[in-house]
Amino acid sequence: MPTYTVTYSGVILSSDVKQMIAQGITSTHNKITGANSYFAQVIFKETHAGDHFMGGKPVLEPQIFLHGQIREGRPNALKQKLICGLRDQLMIDSEFQKDQVWVYLVDLIPAQMIEYGEVLPESGGEVEWFNNLPEQLKDKLSAMENR
Repeated sequence: MPTYTVTYSGVILSSDVKQMIAQGITSTHNKITGANSYFAQVIFKETHAGDHFMGGKPVLEPQIFLHGQIREGRPNALKQKLICGLRDQLMIDSEFQKDQVWVYLVDLIPAQMIEYGEVLPESGGEVEWFNNLPEQLKDKLSAMENR
């Protein structure tokens, strides 16, 4: 359900750091929202020198930008906890300073989203959604959750 795109500039992230960031984002989303971890996607995009500008000028110091698309329906207090938790986790995993980390969350209407071939449920309807999946897909998702 959540898709997080990590765009980074002015730094090269190793595979190990990307793995750590992906696990941190997934874990933070799971702990704060209660959503199963198999829903969290994390995609990395590197910007090259001259491809990232602020105020019309090239960005010179390392920056990391997290754009998270999540299902709407969660209370603002929970989303505030999530956005701050994601920022804090990114700071730990990337070793960037607070002013080098950007996090945006965007709510999407569940009825306008398909994952694993099925329209997503409203927030809180995950168990019923899961129970109505084909057995083979349930097995696949359960295996992903238990890794």
